[in-house]
Amino acid sequence: MSTEHARIAYLSFTKTAPEVYAALQLMGKAVDDSGLEKPLTELIKVRVSQINGCAFCIQYHLNVARQIGVDPVKLDLVAGWRDAGIFSAREQAALAWAECLTALAAQGAPDAVYETLQSQFTETEVTFLTVAIGAINHWNRLGVGLRFSPQPPRTGSHV
Repeated sequence: MSTEHARIAYLSFTKTAPEVYAALQLMGKAVDDSGLEKPLTELIKVRVSQINGCAFCIQYHLNVARQIGVDPVKLDLVAGWRDAGIFSAREQAALAWAECLTALAAQGAPDAVYETLQSQFTETEVTFLTVAIGAINHWNRLGVGLRFSPQPPRTGSHV
């Protein structure tokens, strides 16, 4: 894919701000190590990136989700998860929380959404899910602001 539209190329960003890149990578590793299901966190990252319009992160997390075997139908329908009828109560609670935290200025983080979240997740899981949502929102702001070029879709089971 072309990098002509990029303001700063992703690889240039990682070299220019290695400490920032490392810190964001460590946040992601902490979430991965927390015990939260990787397919769930990838669905969240795709959905938040869709909302924020970050082409780089959408493609990146679709690649990861496909590689780890996330149901392709869920990937196709995550933007319309409320009406799809295929997402578990746990996934729905996480997606609702992700949408709230991504649109804070419009709606805040309503108690009803948080109470539903608490019915599906432990306090530790809520903490790490919230970290995952915050981290992808940060990545989205970098990706959109610096206009990182999306990577081509990966096919097959190897990175």
